[in-house]
Amino acid sequence: MRILSNSDIEQVLTAEECLGTLQTAYGELTRGRGANRPRNHTYFPVEDERYPGFGYRFKSQEGGNVSSGVWALRITSDLAGVETLPGGGRRRRLIPAAPGGRYVGLVTLYSLTTLEPLAILHDSFVQKMRVGATSALGIRELSNEDATVAGMFGSGWQAEAHLETLLLVRPGIEEVRVFSPTAEHRERFAKEWSERTGRRVVAVPEPRDAVAGCHIVTCATATMEPCFDGSWIEPGTHVTAITSPDGTATRRELDDATFDRADRIVVLSREQVHHDKQYDILGPVERGRLAWDDIRELGEVLLGDAPGRAAHDDVTVFANNTGMGVQFAAVCARALELAEERGLGHVVPTDWLLEETSP
Repeated sequence: MRILSNSDIEQVLTAEECLGTLQTAYGELTRGRGANRPRNHTYFPVEDERYPGFGYRFKSQEGGNVSSGVWALRITSDLAGVETLPGGGRRRRLIPAAPGGRYVGLVTLYSLTTLEPLAILHDSFVQKMRVGATSALGIRELSNEDATVAGMFGSGWQAEAHLETLLLVRPGIEEVRVFSPTAEHRERFAKEWSERTGRRVVAVPEPRDAVAGCHIVTCATATMEPCFDGSWIEPGTHVTAITSPDGTATRRELDDATFDRADRIVVLSREQVHHDKQYDILGPVERGRLAWDDIRELGEVLLGDAPGRAAHDDVTVFANNTGMGVQFAAVCARALELAEERGLGHVVPTDWLLEETSP
């Protein structure tokens, strides 16, 4: 069994690898060649006196697909809470379990054929890349190909992965307008990513500046409240969000106006919408704007089983509405394969874990 750190994984796992493995995984899940258990959060009333208002949270998800050859179990163990940002916004924040970093999340991979545990991987780098790549697949399928200006909400690690993968699927983007509540953060992000990409990445002072005139709007935040007013969206815009209610926290990135203006809404998982009572996505159905059957999954769109954008002026929304175990199976299996080729990580003899059986 191989143990891989974030730094091991970062040496081998590229955004291109993530896009390819996830496209395959979502197609297999849609075709019944994959399985996924909905993500679950459990909160426990234990607090750390160093972090008032933050309590213990355990999260788990699992899944697998045929081509990966593995079943993945991903767990996270955190102190979770809400903090107030400059300007009055609020976001969910996680506290590391140890002074030097986080012990978990961890992803354990099991062989679908030999049943043995194959690997344990740190999940941080995988986490941001699989979310960014999933959003990028939605952008590729639902945005206009001639898009040249994009808006970005967020300037943290998720925004980094979203910007990188956005430019892979829409290389014609010439300008990205970035807003986040802290001016210093958005300005630093814009400077760094302008230098990295050679594109015009600019920090903007107001949320509206990251929507008006933008052909693609991406939200990659941990906000508790909508990032912008949906009335600002112009015809032809594609919008992506990664934050929806999770059954325990009423957080969202998009307001009702954005969902109601959408001609097409696509989600990552319809099952998770009901499992977590994601009222933001269910809103247009409850208000009679759309039928539930009109909301389709990304895997269906990727396979051509469901329509994407119908017209250039359509407003489209992709709600990247959950983390899925099948994502970790696909991406981590590929990372493990590449790491094995380079001899990365630490190997633990699998027979240490064998259960002795009677003759």
